[in-house]
Amino acid sequence: MQTVHTVAELRAQVAAWKRAGERVAFVPTMGNLHRGHIHLVEHARALAPRTVASVFVNPMQFGPNEDFAAYPRTLAEDSRQLEAAGLDLLFAPSVAEVYPRPLEQMTQVTVPELPAVLCGASRPTHFGGVTTVVSKLFNLVQPDVAVFGEKDWQQLVIIRRMATDLDMPVDIVGVPTVREPDGLALSSRNGYLSAGERAVAPTLYATLRATAERLRAGEGDCAALEIEAKAKLAAAGFQPDYFEIRRPADLRRPLAGDRELRIFAAAWLGRARLIDNLAVTLR
Repeated sequence: MQTVHTVAELRAQVAAWKRAGERVAFVPTMGNLHRGHIHLVEHARALAPRTVASVFVNPMQFGPNEDFAAYPRTLAEDSRQLEAAGLDLLFAPSVAEVYPRPLEQMTQVTVPELPAVLCGASRPTHFGGVTTVVSKLFNLVQPDVAVFGEKDWQQLVIIRRMATDLDMPVDIVGVPTVREPDGLALSSRNGYLSAGERAVAPTLYATLRATAERLRAGEGDCAALEIEAKAKLAAAGFQPDYFEIRRPADLRRPLAGDRELRIFAAAWLGRARLIDNLAVTLR
């Protein structure tokens, strides 16, 4: 595995592959990798002969009083895992390499409407930072395909919309969430959980599953189900941010007759903000 830290080095290697006619798959990350990230890399390797991953803690997607400074930087261990997974090229730039001017002076890429709900309602600047850095990385890596985890479903929908609207020649592939045996979605922020909080954390996924079963059984009062689920999470020790039933493609509230739904949840448990979602097909 080759590791590069500059745009020039990255472009030189990708250009050589392109001249040889090789397809490139890309996995953007913020590092602090876990099995879910490695699964994305393995999936990417099945889609193209060359794979690139980035490790970049993106300051533009962190809001005031969020955990940018405290977010774990574990590049040496990340590199070891990525090399073991068979990655070809790791791009690990500095903030100055990606943003050579102060953030407020950098061009930003934003998608309308989709970021205003769910995570974006409480983190209003987050997705603008995500789409800006991902569009920049797409421009640098020039991937044929990019791979994202479905745990961040809202992010996946927003990036697909961005790529479509801006005619970016990249296929966006979503990969199902990797979970612990007790159902907890793998996340870099799970490391913030104490032992007691870790024992409680699977309740988030269990509540998603219980709500999905009630929807499939014919209960149609989404608002009532959402209120009940948030109360259950609060009783378990969470501070719920949202628990909402929406359409998967456009993140809007479901209409009568919609058969494909997705349940979204976010909640604080101690220092960790956990997010998860679950697809539901109605009978």
